[in-house]
Amino acid sequence: MDERATRRWYLEGYADTLRAADRAESTQRAYVSDAKAFVAWAKERGTAGPGAMTKKDLRDYLVFMTERGDARTSIIRRRASLRSYFAWLVDRGHLSTSPAARLLAPRPSHPLPKIVVREQLDNLLEDDWGEDEWATLDRAVCEVLYGAGLRVSELCGLDLVSIDFSQGLLRVLGKGRKERVVPLHRKGLEALRLWIDDGRAYVARSDSPTEALFLNRRAHRLGPRDVRRILDHRVARGHVHPHALRHTYATHLVEGGADLRVVQELLGHESLTTTQIYTHVSKSRLQKVHRQTHPRG
Repeated sequence: MDERATRRWYLEGYADTLRAADRAESTQRAYVSDAKAFVAWAKERGTAGPGAMTKKDLRDYLVFMTERGDARTSIIRRRASLRSYFAWLVDRGHLSTSPAARLLAPRPSHPLPKIVVREQLDNLLEDDWGEDEWATLDRAVCEVLYGAGLRVSELCGLDLVSIDFSQGLLRVLGKGRKERVVPLHRKGLEALRLWIDDGRAYVARSDSPTEALFLNRRAHRLGPRDVRRILDHRVARGHVHPHALRHTYATHLVEGGADLRVVQELLGHESLTTTQIYTHVSKSRLQKVHRQTHPRG
């Protein structure tokens, strides 16, 4: 890209502003990369600069990416990048208005979450794994993931003081550092007690975090990769992603008649819309059972 064109589009100034705003490095890279890709496309069309851009041009760019086969999620992110870039141009006085201000993008698709099939769930929670310290850790991790519907990061962030054994509750630090309290069933509490009393004491070292509930084989706080290894090791047939246990927890609650707003609170969702996907999962499963079992299915 020649230097005059770069200056005319003010890409360097835009990148400097993102850095000065202390945006996450990944966000900076994505926004600058998206802006550069857009400018390259505009130059191929002979566009002289951002002032010559119209909303129709920007729609043409979205259509171009769609016809190229780009994922809708990628297109939506690039649309957000364009809005940021043109808003910056207006803020710096390079443009009077932004053609991207109300630019629409294709709606993202929301595939139904995958849940753990009954056979795998029974295998995971009912099999005899032994009684050594790692077996007690693995069972406690799996019981809490499914029994409380936690995100993996939430599980790994649990401390010893997060458990209220007398009330059967967990105090969880969720997204945005928002705290919520969730119940845990009896088997989950028993698994945690066994890990704390008979497992953790043998695993912990002098340099282990004294507050952490779960420790890995290096005696450090358990991490997401450790959780994935536990599931890969314990699931006899197939692969189960940790988040699938959270999806299964939510689906089973909805199928059991739980109020959606209660499920929303238990999961720590900001919006009820996010929780409503589990009603679609339940309907999808009902349809599948109907097709497989009804004579005219």
